[in-house]
Amino acid sequence: MSKSKIANFRRKGRGRINWDVPVEFSLDGKTYSGYEGDTLASALLGNGVHLVGRSFKYHRPRGVVGAGTEEPNALMTFDRGIGRVTPNMRATSLEIFNGFTTQSQNNWPNLKFDVGSINNKLSKFFPAGFYNKTFMWPKSFWNRSMSQQFGGWRGSARRQKMKIRIIIIAIIAIVRH
Repeated sequence: MSKSKIANFRRKGRGRINWDVPVEFSLDGKTYSGYEGDTLASALLGNGVHLVGRSFKYHRPRGVVGAGTEEPNALMTFDRGIGRVTPNMRATSLEIFNGFTTQSQNNWPNLKFDVGSINNKLSKFFPAGFYNKTFMWPKSFWNRSMSQQFGGWRGSARRQKMKIRIIIIAIIAIVRH
């Protein structure tokens, strides 16, 4: 993006950024521009990007509401290369740099069109505090769909129990030594 496009959402001379050093970064594969010293949240807002995530339960659209570590909505997955991915990083505390790569969370296939947002449309049928597992049957369907949507355990229930037993045994072995 050009400097003029970025400047439309910024107040020149304000903040603790270096206006002389432009930086390029990407969110969900799309490249944006910011400045040295920008946090991910300030750079996205400077580019006019207000939708930064989706709520976990109903997949409602979420934007930046805080300025520091108290930010509840702008949680991102920070990609530092092969095998070095860190989820749930707050966009308000991540400083951007050239080549910075991040992905939004709680959405599929993308942030603007999220299939899970159908839960928002059905929310009037689920009162506050509704226990979602009440009508989850058949069990095999829900186990499969939940693991696909939330990246949980995959495979049969027997294999899941075996994995849990192995984890417990490993924890006990570590504690004893």
